[in-house]
Amino acid sequence: MKTLIEILETAKQQHASDIFIVAGQPITIKVYNQLITLDEERMVPHQTHALIQEIYDFASREEDHLQKHGDDDFSFAVPHLSRFRVSTYKQRGSLAAVIRMISFTLPDPKDLHIPQDIIELANINKGMVLVTGPAGSGKSTTQACMIDYINKTEAKHIITLEDPIEHLHSHNKSIVSQREITIDSESYISALRAALRQAPDVILLGEMRDYETINTALTAAETGHTLISTLHTLGAATTIDRIIDVFPAEAQHQVAVQLSLVLETVISQQLLPTIDGKLMPVFEVMTCTPAIRNMIRDNKVHQIDGMIVSSADAHMRSMDNSILDAYKQGLITKETALMYATNPDLLKRKLR
Repeated sequence: MKTLIEILETAKQQHASDIFIVAGQPITIKVYNQLITLDEERMVPHQTHALIQEIYDFASREEDHLQKHGDDDFSFAVPHLSRFRVSTYKQRGSLAAVIRMISFTLPDPKDLHIPQDIIELANINKGMVLVTGPAGSGKSTTQACMIDYINKTEAKHIITLEDPIEHLHSHNKSIVSQREITIDSESYISALRAALRQAPDVILLGEMRDYETINTALTAAETGHTLISTLHTLGAATTIDRIIDVFPAEAQHQVAVQLSLVLETVISQQLLPTIDGKLMPVFEVMTCTPAIRNMIRDNKVHQIDGMIVSSADAHMRSMDNSILDAYKQGLITKETALMYATNPDLLKRKLR
C-alpha cells in the first residue's frame, strides 16, 4: 500500500481535485469529474485507519473530535507540495477521509474561466455579496479570487472566518487576518461578533449556516461593513427565500426589509464539464437594483428570476444565458447545456 506522501504526490501530478480513502475500495482520486483508482488493492479498515493517523500526525492534531463526534474537518500542508482540506468520518464502523487539494498559490481567475467582472463585484464599500451554488461548485475559489483582488487594489483590513482555512493570503495593499474556526475561535458566531470589534472593512464568512450566523451577518452588513459569504443554494430567488425562511414567521417581514437594504449582489455558480474533459464555471448574477430591492421588501421574490432574464443591466445575467454563451463558444455540448439549465425547455428552443 502507498504511503500518504506517495498518494498526495501522485494526486498532485495527475491534477486531482480530491482523494478518497474508504475501506472496501482502492485509494481513488477525482480528476475533472472522473474517478481513478491508484492501485487494485481494496483497503481494509486497519489500512484506512493507519493512513488517517498519518494525516492527523501531519496536521499535528488529535483524533479526539473524530472519535467523539464521528466526523472532523481541518487542513494541513506539506512543504513544496500543496495544502489540503480534510474531512474525516466514520462509515460502517471504519474510518474514512476525503482530501481536497489546495494549491499554495492563489488561483488565477483567467485560468479558471472566472470573468473579471465577477471578481470586481466584490468592489463595494458596504453591504453583502453572496456566492452560492451546490457543494463542490467552486464557491470558495471564487471568494478567494475576490479577496485577492481587494487585497491587491485596496488599503483595507480584511478578516476571513473559515472552517478550515483553504487559501492563504499574504498582506498586500490590505491587511488580511485569517481565522480558522475551532482553532482560532470557538465558532462562526463568536468569531463574527468579535470581528465587528476588530476594525474590519471586509469580512469573509465561510458559510452562513444557521439562524444566529445569518442574523449577525445581516447586522454586520447593516453597520457599514462589506460582508462576503456563501450559501448552498442555486439561484438568487432561492437564496433570498432561504435566508428569510431561517427566521421565525413573525420576524420574516422585518428581515426582508433588512435584506433589501444590505444585499448588494448574489452570484450563483455551477461547474460544467467541458468538451475537452475539464470543468468550467458558469454564473448567474443578480445585482440589487431599486426594483429588486422592492421585490425583496414586498414579498415578491418569485418575480426576481424573470427580472434577471429580461434585464439589460450589464451587471445582471441569468444562468441559462451563461450556459448558452458557453455552448456558442464551443466549450460545452448541447447535452451538457440542457442538463445544467434552470429552464431546459426554453434553452432547447434557443439552441435551435
